[in-house]
Amino acid sequence: MNLIFYALSLIAIISTILTIIQKNVIYSLLYLIISFLSISGIFFCLGAFFAGALEVIIYAGAIIVLFVFVIMMLNINQENNIKKENFLKPIYWIGPSILSLILFISMTYVIFYLKDKTINKLLINSKIVGISLFGPYILLVELSSILLLSALVIVFHIGKNYENKSKFYN
Repeated sequence: MNLIFYALSLIAIISTILTIIQKNVIYSLLYLIISFLSISGIFFCLGAFFAGALEVIIYAGAIIVLFVFVIMMLNINQENNIKKENFLKPIYWIGPSILSLILFISMTYVIFYLKDKTINKLLINSKIVGISLFGPYILLVELSSILLLSALVIVFHIGKNYENKSKFYN
């Protein structure tokens, strides 16, 4: 189990670094998905199954879809589009495929060979998390949602490609 934890940690670190240094936005999102999935695997290794499931559902699902919609709204110009020839070069697909293969092997090992592992901790379900979030932390949850919404509006406004920019500068 420790080997899987360290492998997933290494995948998370490598894919996060590649997310930051990647020039193309779509490739960066692919590395970010690998990073989120490996972090959820780390949660599963630690026995935090609810946190791992939330990581997959919220971050690897909803947040990435939000990022894709923001990229679509920004309408990136033609010089930054992914060319079909780039998919055939091994430099572009060998890194993500190795990281995804290691992630797949470690998750398969956890699912099929660690069935008899028991949890000796208190299991937290979604009702307890909801009561905690919308009880004493309601102000923090609402402030973070307003912050995320304002960040989305600002990114859309800054990245919008105006047809006639001269009418805004006169």
